[in-house]
Amino acid sequence: MKHFLKIAIFSLITVASFAAYSNFGIPQVQPAPPPREETFDVGDMTPADFIALGEKTFNGKGSCTLCHNSTGRRAPPLQTAATVAAERLADPRYGGQAASEDEYLYESMLDPSAYVVAGFGKAGTGDTVSPMPSMKSGATALSETEIRAVVAFLQDLAGVAVTASIPADTAEHNDPVEALEAARPPLATPQDIIQEFACGACHKVAGEEGDVGPDLTAIGALRDRDYLRRAILTPDADIVPDFEGGVMPADYGQQLYAAELELLVGYLAERK
Repeated sequence: MKHFLKIAIFSLITVASFAAYSNFGIPQVQPAPPPREETFDVGDMTPADFIALGEKTFNGKGSCTLCHNSTGRRAPPLQTAATVAAERLADPRYGGQAASEDEYLYESMLDPSAYVVAGFGKAGTGDTVSPMPSMKSGATALSETEIRAVVAFLQDLAGVAVTASIPADTAEHNDPVEALEAARPPLATPQDIIQEFACGACHKVAGEEGDVGPDLTAIGALRDRDYLRRAILTPDADIVPDFEGGVMPADYGQQLYAAELELLVGYLAERK
């Protein structure tokens, strides 16, 4: 009887210890709603404030530096985008509707395929289709004010006159409660996630041919789920040789729902 009691007590302690560790020792992945929409007081916004907002959006929420960076491998540099706008408007390959340089910059963020810089088109399209998504849709979903502010920033960056104007009506994104209530529905498939978050702009995955980041077509044969999850949530934790750190956004833990994260991890783990 004593022997039985010892075994029972030991078993209870083991189970309790395991349960405690599972609940408190292992980091839990919690669902996170999309970030709240930032509000702007355009009535008090100066031109300098407008340009500063554009710079902040360009380097942050817009994730522009993900592709438009010093490597120059995935997208053209934008330091002179405002100075070459007139030249691109006159190019026979231009297929947009812009009538001025600032309108061209604005249009390039909503309809990137209106003009594709030679060498930066989607593979197999002859530089007629851009791999860049519209900045008003998808995971980025910039507001009208943010897009106009990025135009102002690009003009200032190029040293030309800033002609982008501050929008007068910002009601569409001035209510953070309304923005939260309009949270997107969860994505149903790994392919939807990859398309929504433009993973193929940098990686070879799901038929896309990005080459800024590591090839993911057979990543499951090389890495386990824990590694893949960590690589998505903290991309600079393990830098793959021959690739640069600081390129992949570090906020996917806030942008992805927990179920989407696990769906994506499972998909990648099966790529063998």
